[in-house]
Amino acid sequence: MKTRVWSAAFFFLLLPSIGLMAVEPPAKPKTVKLFTIGNSFSQNATRYLADVTKAGGNVLIQKGAVIGGSSMEVHCAKIDANEKDPTSAAGQYTSGKGLKELLASDKWDFITIQQASIKSHDLQTYQPFATKLRDYVKKHAPGAELLVHQTWAYRVDDPRFSPNASAEPRTQKAMYDGLTNAYTTIAKELGIRRIPTGDAFYMVDTDPKWGYRPDKQFDSKTAKSPALPVQSHSLHVGYRRANDKLGMDGHHANVAGEYLGACVWYEILFDTSVVGNTFVPKGVDADFAKFLQETAHKAVEKSREQKLDSNN
Repeated sequence: MKTRVWSAAFFFLLLPSIGLMAVEPPAKPKTVKLFTIGNSFSQNATRYLADVTKAGGNVLIQKGAVIGGSSMEVHCAKIDANEKDPTSAAGQYTSGKGLKELLASDKWDFITIQQASIKSHDLQTYQPFATKLRDYVKKHAPGAELLVHQTWAYRVDDPRFSPNASAEPRTQKAMYDGLTNAYTTIAKELGIRRIPTGDAFYMVDTDPKWGYRPDKQFDSKTAKSPALPVQSHSLHVGYRRANDKLGMDGHHANVAGEYLGACVWYEILFDTSVVGNTFVPKGVDADFAKFLQETAHKAVEKSREQKLDSNN
């Protein structure tokens, strides 16, 4: 009898090595607590993050300190005002709390910072504010990992871009090159990781098949309501009409862009591939959604390879 018991035990010990009945137990849901210090771009990039997370079998808890159009400098001014007088509205966010209190409200796994998109191409606008934010987060949320969110370049036909521009980037590529250099430099200076949302946007925008191409038949100066250009595969809001007036927003992400951002963030925060995730927002074609997932994965993998190369 002892021999049979021993044989049976030995057999089951061998199962993983010989591949018989070696079934992996179901993975436990992972909970991530995220706090963003940003503006409308951080809201854009995380709009569908909870949905993607839920479809992936995980849990997201998210809060943030958001000021529309704000730069790192603006958030640092909030810190200074709050440290001077915690009761002053000048140092508080819409929650009525200062950043110190918000950071202490939970045990965050990740905290993100980013530059205002209008300044993102200009490295000189990041410091000393990026370092100040890093040190403040480290002091008041020492258990969290600080990440810098690489925002994206504006749409190729955004009115900001002009061949006659001097201080501003003249093209989408110029803006992308500038902001990529700035975010990469700051990440290295602070010793933190970068969320490569901007890389993913540019990869999609410049893809031969899926990239957005301006409608050359549309003239915004002569177009009459309700006419709009063809804007297939745009990641940005682009042309739209409100009260019969034509407007153009080449800055902010539309549904597809917000979905792409969520896919990038999901890979970084949960350290798992987003490819095959079942959540797709309404209005995004299934094939395009698949491409966005694959591009997000490639952008994250590329950023990891670049970090490894920089450490060698």
